[in-house]
Amino acid sequence: MLAAAFVTFAVGAACMHAYTVFLIAFIEAFGWTRAEASIAYAVSQMVSGATSPLVGMLVDRLGPRRMVIIGGALLSAGLVASSQAHALWHVVTLYGVVMTLGANCLGLVVFVPVLSRRFVRRRGMAVAIVQSANGFARAASAPLSQVLIAGLGWREAYLAQGGFMAIAFLPLAFLFSSNECQRTAAAGMRTDDEGWTLPQAIRTPHFWLLLLVYVFTGLGSFLVALHQLAFAVTVGFKELYAAEVLGLGAFLSLPGVILTGWISDYIGRELSAVITYGTSIIGVACAMFITSPDQHLLLWLHACFFGLTWGARGPAITAKTADLFPGPRLGTILGAITIGTGIGSAAGSWLAGWSFDRTGSYHVAFGLSIFFYACGSVAFWMLRRPPARRVVHLQAHEGDKNNDAAQ
Repeated sequence: MLAAAFVTFAVGAACMHAYTVFLIAFIEAFGWTRAEASIAYAVSQMVSGATSPLVGMLVDRLGPRRMVIIGGALLSAGLVASSQAHALWHVVTLYGVVMTLGANCLGLVVFVPVLSRRFVRRRGMAVAIVQSANGFARAASAPLSQVLIAGLGWREAYLAQGGFMAIAFLPLAFLFSSNECQRTAAAGMRTDDEGWTLPQAIRTPHFWLLLLVYVFTGLGSFLVALHQLAFAVTVGFKELYAAEVLGLGAFLSLPGVILTGWISDYIGRELSAVITYGTSIIGVACAMFITSPDQHLLLWLHACFFGLTWGARGPAITAKTADLFPGPRLGTILGAITIGTGIGSAAGSWLAGWSFDRTGSYHVAFGLSIFFYACGSVAFWMLRRPPARRVVHLQAHEGDKNNDAAQ
């Protein structure tokens, strides 16, 4: 189950992360501004967050195999169609909507509910292993996409990716057993008394704190991530060299994510998350000091510190969600909370491009990234005490009595 989730998540995420390289190709081919080229990515993050509740509800009922089939079909269709894009709205529709819906069906919202029921005492570690696929995908996609675009052109590169995805998604789907689909669907049909429901979770401050954590983390990460390669090229580094450095740095997220998930089972989700926020801040600060292509050490330090913790908060956040709101409706609850990362990631990716167009520099974006990372660490630290479900039931019961009396 872990291997199947890792491979599937990695393949889907790699197709989506490749946009950081295609962004430069779009700017050169169509003459778009950085803000315009960021719109599709921003829409993608919004759609990802907005559709996460739907994906969460579907996986509670259909199971992971059917979700992977749906997602793979959408993602491969979007990739192939993107090779024929000639206008901004084409890219926004295909990448921002079609491909994003597909990738969402191959992501954490699909796999975490299944894994959290399989692994209880080592939940953080299990989620971390799957989450590390995101960093692996991000690391591999940049140099591979750069080679494809340089050798074939961006249109043919999209065709190659779409063809690969069309061949791969059915075998990926059948890595998940049909019994797992039945168990997941059966779990979704159980009574709400066996675990938390979405209405109950929404009544707790912990739900909203988790939502804020996702918003702040998305802002902090995507004020930097989408424009990393564009930033390096603007400073003067060669495209392929910068893609290789940033890609190698992103590979560090594999041990980083797994280590974070492992220690979160022992020192607590909150402390492990705060450590990763601090490490990311160091990485962003290194980028702020880069002013010329001679500063190779700073570029490597930025790539390593930022890459080491890329996605490292994911296991802590998702495992914390499972800790706080266990039950057969976890997929629905996690999907609702994931709206926050869509909001933060969309705002961050567009704001970085907009601030560059206004100032000619990424310093404002990087400064805001550090600020939002700090806000995320504070919000996460406030999640130390679990919510009291009995109190929630009592308050709801008293509210019903008051309504009856008023009527």
